Amino acid sequence: MSDMDLFGVVWRKSQRSAANGNCVEVACLPERRIAVRDSKDRTGPVLIFGGSEWAAFVAGVKGGDFDL
Repeated sequence: MSDMDLFGVVWRKSQRSAANGNCVEVACLPERRIAVRDSKDRTGPVLIFGGSEWAAFVAGVKGGDFDL
């Protein structure tokens, strides 16, 4: 996916995000894909996940798989 494909994408972050900018932002893309970027570096790299990959990640977060 090129940078031009991300033009006009609506990015959002959690309402629980801290005001210090240490957050990630996500955007829904066509074909059930999800884009993820660092909110401090909005022109930096973007990770693209398929719908099933994103669903597995969210389930892992909710299930405590990534708790420290």
